[in-house]
Amino acid sequence: MSEKGAAGGGLRERKKRATRAALAEAAVRLAAEHGAEKVTVEAISAAAGVSVRTFFNYFDSRDEAFVVIDADAGARMRRAVLEAPADLSPLAALREAMAAELAEAEQQHELWRLHAEVLHASPHLLARGVGAHMAAEADLADAIALRVRGDGDPGGDGPGLYPRLLAAVAGAAVRTSMDHWSAHQEEAAFLDIFHEVFTLLAAGLPAPSA
Repeated sequence: MSEKGAAGGGLRERKKRATRAALAEAAVRLAAEHGAEKVTVEAISAAAGVSVRTFFNYFDSRDEAFVVIDADAGARMRRAVLEAPADLSPLAALREAMAAELAEAEQQHELWRLHAEVLHASPHLLARGVGAHMAAEADLADAIALRVRGDGDPGGDGPGLYPRLLAAVAGAAVRTSMDHWSAHQEEAAFLDIFHEVFTLLAAGLPAPSA
């Protein structure tokens, strides 16, 4: 592919991501204001400035728009873990992959808060959200397994204990970082807290000095 073609492909992908993000944000904000059950595909599409046909280019159903804000984040993190420098430990590779996705966490915090409220207000959406989270965590564990094995095969019996544990612990680290930052926003930037949490993990979670 020519440089111009590659650049065009990148622009198309950015436009697609922006459209999907606009639809997801519109869905979450409308659901937070009116209740998810009262929000229509037509209303979401109008709020995002696109057609209903365009909506269904990105989502299979209305509920899907409420559940996952950025469906491509998992694939980007998986690719980043696999492509990270070989001298990085699996934990460090995962930390860098997650940090790249969380670079705008402070700006996105309000939307993420509304998203959590929408899911918790609707049991069936919450169940779908939990399922999506578990699937994303499993994909990340597979990527860690591929990196650890180095042979392109996560193993016939699944990723194994270490990759599963690392993916789960990293998810807990992100939640802990976000909760702590939410309560101490005036004291430190989110990414500083995030990196401090991963430093504690890398050190084996030593008990703090008295």
